[in-house]
Amino acid sequence: MDLEPLTTTYISLGSNLGDRAANLSTAVERVSAAGVKILRRSSVYETEPRDFHDQPWFLNQVIEVETDLSPPHLLALFQKIELEMGRERSVSKGPRVIDLDILLYGDLVVSTPDLEIPHPRLAERRFVLEPLAELVPELAPDLRHPVTGRTVREMLGSVLDQSVRRL
Repeated sequence: MDLEPLTTTYISLGSNLGDRAANLSTAVERVSAAGVKILRRSSVYETEPRDFHDQPWFLNQVIEVETDLSPPHLLALFQKIELEMGRERSVSKGPRVIDLDILLYGDLVVSTPDLEIPHPRLAERRFVLEPLAELVPELAPDLRHPVTGRTVREMLGSVLDQSVRRL
């Protein structure tokens, strides 16, 4: 583990292959088993595919965690979990057993060839913003995108035309 202070981080999970709900649960268990503290989980949402439409619908969820892992180490952990769970990256934005993405890492901004935080498409995706908004009102109603300054609610208001159903 890195010797970093604990940072509140928001992670999105998505699955559209196999037992989607079990895949989300397994991924959360593996994240926790790796020493990342799970603070809260959103509800699970069923969502229509974006970008690449010819694939099954997704189940999506956001978790709020605390971690002392640096962003690159957290990314490496998520890629390892995805690989162990059978994720294959054959089609960009295509079907997947599991997808783990760092949405926000405190108020940090990272831009490298391998990692962008906040997630570069955060503000465009209701399937991420809806579960994130569910978590935010309780503890951080004014949580803002560290680059644009927009709140989660403001971002969500601009993507309400996308199909998302809370389960």
